[in-house]
Amino acid sequence: MRKLLNKMKNLVEELQWRGLVHDIMPGTEEQLLKEMTSTYIGFDPTSDSLHIGSLVPIILLVHLEKFGHKPIALVGGATGMIGDPSGKSDERNLLDEVTLDKNVAGIKAVLSRFLDFNSTAANAPILVNNYDWMKDFSFINFARDVGKRITVNYMMAKDSVKKRLSGETGEGMSFTEFTYQLIQGYDFHHLYKTHHCLLQMGGSDQWGNITTGTELVRRMNGEGAKAYAMTCPLITKADGSKFGKSEGGNVWLTADKTSVYKFYQFWLNTTDVDAEKYIKIFTFLDKNTIDALIAEHQEAPHLRVLQKRLAEEITIFVHGKEELERAIFASNAFFSPTMDDLAQLDDATFVEVFDGVPNAEIAKEDIVAGLDMIAALAAKTGFLASNSDARRELKQNAVSLNKEKVAEDYVITEKDLVKDKFLVLQKGKKNYYLIKVI
Repeated sequence: MRKLLNKMKNLVEELQWRGLVHDIMPGTEEQLLKEMTSTYIGFDPTSDSLHIGSLVPIILLVHLEKFGHKPIALVGGATGMIGDPSGKSDERNLLDEVTLDKNVAGIKAVLSRFLDFNSTAANAPILVNNYDWMKDFSFINFARDVGKRITVNYMMAKDSVKKRLSGETGEGMSFTEFTYQLIQGYDFHHLYKTHHCLLQMGGSDQWGNITTGTELVRRMNGEGAKAYAMTCPLITKADGSKFGKSEGGNVWLTADKTSVYKFYQFWLNTTDVDAEKYIKIFTFLDKNTIDALIAEHQEAPHLRVLQKRLAEEITIFVHGKEELERAIFASNAFFSPTMDDLAQLDDATFVEVFDGVPNAEIAKEDIVAGLDMIAALAAKTGFLASNSDARRELKQNAVSLNKEKVAEDYVITEKDLVKDKFLVLQKGKKNYYLIKVI
C-alpha cells in the first residue's frame, strides 16, 4: 500500500507548510497521493477581471498541475446569476446577461494567462462554464432530480445560511440565494460524471457549499461514489484589515484596472509580518529558499529583501519579467538625482510615481507669462503657507525645481516643463510637490 501511495508527490504536505490548508476532508490526502486527480475551483463572474483575492485559488490550480493533478477552472456563468451568500450579509444585485457575458469572457482571459487550456498533457487544465449545463435545466427537472437529494434541514445547518436566517447578518435570505449551494453542488456532480472530478477546493468560506457538493455526488451516484473537499484560509493582514485593497480600492490582476507599477508597489509595501506569510502563499519558491530569505531579512529588516523578492516573484507571475523591469525602473526613477529617468515614464506612470505627493494645478498661461518661484510655492499652489515662508526656504537654498536647486529670483517658463505638463518642486530632501500644468 505504501508503494502505491508514493506514486505522487505529496501536494497536501506542500500546501500545509505554505499555510494553504484550512479544512480537509478525510481521505483527500490519500486520494491525491494515489493517482492523478481532477480537481476544480470555481470563480464567480462578479467583475470582468479578478483581483488579488483570487490569486490564491489560481495558485492552488497551478500547484495542482505542478504536482501532476488535473486542474479544472470553473467560471460560474450560471451561479453568477444568483450570487453566493457565503460570507455576505446582504443579497447581491443580480447581473444582466450582457454584463455577465462580459465578465465571464474577462475572467476566462485572466485564467488563460496562468493555465494553458490548449495543452495536450495528460493533466492539461480544463476551463468550463456551468451555464453550459445549467441553461437547459428546467426548474421542475432541477427540483425533481437534484432538490429531492438534499434535505432542507441539511441546507439550513450550513453556517452561511444560519447566520442570514437568524438575522445575525443582513435581512434574511431569498429562495434564490438559498438554492445556491444546490446549484454549486450539482456542478460537482456534473464534473464528477463528465471529467471524473473527485475534489473541489476553495476558500474556507466555501466549506459548506463544497461539502454539499460531496454529499450530492454520493447521493446521485450511489454509495460507492467518492468526492473530497479541501479549503484554504481566507487571507488577512496582520493588523486585521482586509487583504487585497489599496487606497484606490481592489488590487486587480489586469493592468487596465491596476497598473503594474501600483501592483508591484502593493507587495513592496507589505509589513515584515505579512511578507513572511505572503512569500509562502503567493510564490512558488521552495522552502529552503524562503527560509534563507526570512533569515536574511531578520538580520537586516531595513533592506527589505523579503518584500523586494515577494514583489518581484508575484509581478513576474502575473505580468511577466519585462513589466516587472518597467515597474522597478519607475520605482527607482523617483529617487534618481536627475529628472532624466522620470521623463522616460509614460504620463500615467509618472503621476502614479507621485501618488500621495501634494499636488496642484495651474494654467499654462501662467507658465507662458513666466511664474516666479515664490508664487509657485505659495500663492499659486498653497504648498507653503505664505510668501514669507517661500522666501525663507529659497534664501536657505532648500528648494529644488525638477531636482535642481533654484534661487529666489528664478522664473519658471515652458522650458522647465517635464513631459510638457509637469513641474516637480522639492523642499529639503523629502518634501515633494507636483504641479500639473493644464
